[in-house]
Amino acid sequence: MKKYWAYSGMVLIVVIFGIIVIPTLKDRISNNTIVEQNRSAQALPLSYINLDGTARKVPDFVMTNQDSLLITNEDYLGKVFVVEFFFTRCPSICPIMNKNMKRLDDTFGSRYDFGIASISIDSQFDTPKVLKEYATRYEVQSPNWHFLTSDQESVYMLANQGFNIFASINPEVAGGFEHQGYFALVDKQGYIRSRIDSFGNPKVYYSGINELNPNGTDDMDLLIEDIKQLLNETP
Repeated sequence: MKKYWAYSGMVLIVVIFGIIVIPTLKDRISNNTIVEQNRSAQALPLSYINLDGTARKVPDFVMTNQDSLLITNEDYLGKVFVVEFFFTRCPSICPIMNKNMKRLDDTFGSRYDFGIASISIDSQFDTPKVLKEYATRYEVQSPNWHFLTSDQESVYMLANQGFNIFASINPEVAGGFEHQGYFALVDKQGYIRSRIDSFGNPKVYYSGINELNPNGTDDMDLLIEDIKQLLNETP
């Protein structure tokens, strides 16, 4: 008798589940309202980086690229682009950073509305000729991936004040320069953008050296998602 009542109870539970849950599930499927758990987080608009209450734009600059052509910030208007500060003789993080930039180039390099600005912090050594040889080693595809050089004062002002990405001469470290391995994401209007973290704060920059996030993704995965979002964003 006990087995009979136990069996009857299980049947009743299954019947109730079918009556309550299945119609709701069918409605959600028909209305396309079932989404991945984290989809809503990825769909959030990217934040603007503010300075004194004003959205920060890339400062004006004029530099020379690997083809000895003058490139300015206006050459990137209408394009989503990523900015880094590096130097060709860097023995530590720069090869990792540019391997990751190459990943972006492979993913978006065929698009006219995407670009990369790799700005050297070693102005004396990194001439256009040196930068051209460096770009050739990375088999750059995009015509909008510019390896840039300018006078040292302008470059350091752009890094430390314009982007707030640290760069400095330091004879005591390997290579003679130290800098942060960050990538800055810029939208088509020249504004620095980033996603919001789990605490509601802007991420600001993306690590170019593959640091894992708590959810198991690295910053390059996040950056690729956010580039796609900005490419589809209506001005």
